[in-house]
Amino acid sequence: MDYKIKSRIWIESEQGVFLGEGRVRLLKAIADTGSLSKAANAIDMSYKKAWNLLDSMNKAAQEPLVITSIGGKGGGGANVTAYGIKVIKTFDSINQKCWEFLDNELKQLVL
Repeated sequence: MDYKIKSRIWIESEQGVFLGEGRVRLLKAIADTGSLSKAANAIDMSYKKAWNLLDSMNKAAQEPLVITSIGGKGGGGANVTAYGIKVIKTFDSINQKCWEFLDNELKQLVL
């Protein structure tokens, strides 16, 4: 029999959830599209939910993760900051190390 181990990691602050897989997906989509609305659409999330998640992340972060500009004639936009990129990479690294650890532990259980 083949077993798989499942896990979800998230990071919390005093205000609640700061970062998790869904929030990181949103940040990556913003980095790819340069737009909060396009990013939300790309990951099948409402604009309102995406805005609320982004706002809560930016408020809980030591520095802004994303800087937005209001639309208009030239159009708005959203840019993931250097700090935001660092947070994404760190979260992905933590996730990868966690999965590797859990896979190794599972191998010990199922000999």
